[in-house]
Amino acid sequence: MPNICVYCGSSSGNHPAFTTAARALGAAIAGHGYGLVYGGASIGLMGTIADSVMASGGDAIGVMPQSLADKEIAHQQLSTLYITSSMHERKTKMADLSNAFVALPGGLGTLEELFEIWTWGQLAFHQKPIGLLNVEGYFSDLITFLDKSQQAGFIKPEHLQMLIVADKPEQLLEQMASYTPPTAGKLESTEK
Repeated sequence: MPNICVYCGSSSGNHPAFTTAARALGAAIAGHGYGLVYGGASIGLMGTIADSVMASGGDAIGVMPQSLADKEIAHQQLSTLYITSSMHERKTKMADLSNAFVALPGGLGTLEELFEIWTWGQLAFHQKPIGLLNVEGYFSDLITFLDKSQQAGFIKPEHLQMLIVADKPEQLLEQMASYTPPTAGKLESTEK
């Protein structure tokens, strides 16, 4: 069964739609027979999506560095919880366990994870789909900025198109299921 890695906030944010979307995405992931890979916390949107996946009959796999597990925020009812020695090891483990990646609303950590996994795809280190669930337009300004970066010549159009954006979980999962990776990585020329 393929696993979808979800990056999201360890807080719930200040709009109830964020929690609703995390629940809906969790149910959709389990409903499609996918497993969840995420940061392993019991709090915020992280805890919400894990609970939703498990309540819908799916597997939830957490990956957390020891330093955070020591603060007692690790979810104790997960299908599997991996404890790593560092954040770098955590992110590598999450990527290795996953067949696709989705970002829900979140803060600096969520954005950092999204951009790192997208960069790995751009460099052709993987060919897995990457999606944004644009809940209540949370990522709209970021999408505008990314378009501006592409227009300024810093992001190739084919790399910008790697990011799949939708505002409904089912729509996002459908688009990700039909994803075709670009044929050239960042370091390869696309010109003939």
